[in-house]
Order: sequence, then structure tokens, then C-alpha cells
Amino acid sequence: MCQLMGMNARRPTDVMFSFAGLATRADEHKDGFGIAFFEGRGLRHFVDHHSARVSPLAELVKHYPIQSDVVIAHIRKATQGVVSLENTHPFMRELWGRYWVFAHNGDLKSFQPRLHAAFRPVGQTDSERAFCWLMQELAKAHADMPAIDELNHTLRELLPQLNRHGTFNMLLSNGQALWAHGSTKLHYLLRRPPFGPVTLQDEDLSIDLAAKTTDADRIAIVATEPLTRDEPWCAIEPGQLKVFQGGEALC
Repeated sequence: MCQLMGMNARRPTDVMFSFAGLATRADEHKDGFGIAFFEGRGLRHFVDHHSARVSPLAELVKHYPIQSDVVIAHIRKATQGVVSLENTHPFMRELWGRYWVFAHNGDLKSFQPRLHAAFRPVGQTDSERAFCWLMQELAKAHADMPAIDELNHTLRELLPQLNRHGTFNMLLSNGQALWAHGSTKLHYLLRRPPFGPVTLQDEDLSIDLAAKTTDADRIAIVATEPLTRDEPWCAIEPGQLKVFQGGEALC
């Protein structure tokens, strides 16, 4: 299976420490990596079908001083679709004049929805098909960009239809909020002051968050497995949809 990482913050934040923690797991999840950073209505989107352990693009991203209030990252272990750039997460589409980004961990069996011309997959993955279907159904349900509460309601109606086809852990964002849905394994963490030193789970690398934050900061991190060993990570219950905005959990 793949591994996911997402971040939502009150103000633009450096996510490279968390991304470094995710990248250490790319020895097993070696079939590509990707990361998307929202900056207002704009988006920086980096993908490579090589492992994050060896990709020069991954090294560039680790050292690029990008700050964002919403980030989605993914390292791939292929289950459907060849190892190629078009099959590398996160995927991106436009809807209602905003970029949408999606990444998936799981395996959907026999999921072949009927898709119209506006949303068609470029690659061969079940993940991209699921994303296209979600975008299509959201577009059917709302003529224009709805409020976050309305989107939450619609997603809660749609996601069980995907769960019926197999494992569906996902991250989704349009830059305004971060939606995280778990069917098997997904965890989240809410970082609040007082901030202090934290250490990665899979590597002896630490950082003092107090030196990079203020008391006004609020940061939510979502990952398949906890990325740090000394913070209070919470498991997302199977079938639960968590919504993060401004670094806070709305539900």
C-alpha cells in the first residue's frame, strides 16, 4: 500500500520536516512520489515516478523553502497501473475555478464508474478514477463552490460508495480545507503551543518547533502512520471523515 501525508495550518508553514519523515519510508514505497503545496489559489505540484529516496526532484523539494497552509504528499507502492508519471499521486483537477488535489492509499476492486468528458483519468489507477468520479459527483451536486459544511455533507454521502469497493484512505483539498477519510489506517496530529522538540519515528532526526513557530500557530498533520515518536497522534476511525481548517479539526 501507499503512504499519505497532509498538512493544514493557520498560516503558511514549512512542512519539510514531515516530508523528510515520509520520504524515509520510500525504500518500500518506491514506485513514485508527489507533493502539492497550495499558495492562495495557486498550486505548486511536484511528481516523479522514481522513489523519493533517489529522486533528484525529491531532494529539490526537501531543500526548497516552500511555506504553505495546505500540503498533500504521497509515496507510491503500485497496486494498479504501471509505474509511470501519469500514475503518480497526488492528482490535480480544476472545479469551480479552484485547483483540487487528491491522494489515495488503498485498492479499489471492480471500480469502473461512468465518467463524462469533464473528468477522465489520464493514467490507469483506481485512485485517479475515484478522484475523477468524486469531482464529477461534486459538480453534479453543486452548481458553484458551496460552503465547507455543504461539502462535508456531500462527501459523507459519496465516500461510502467508494468504501464498498475496497480500501479507501484519502486526502483531498481545494486549498480552503483538508479532508481526510480513513477506511483502514490513517492518523492525525494537532500541534498546539507550547511547541518543543520532536523526533521522527523512522529516523534519528529532531527539530525544535519552538524556534519555527509562534503561540498563534495551529498545525494539523495527517499521515498513514505517525511520523513522530513523541507526539499524541490519533487514529481516524474506519469510515470517518475528518475536516481540518486553519490548523483545527472542524469535525
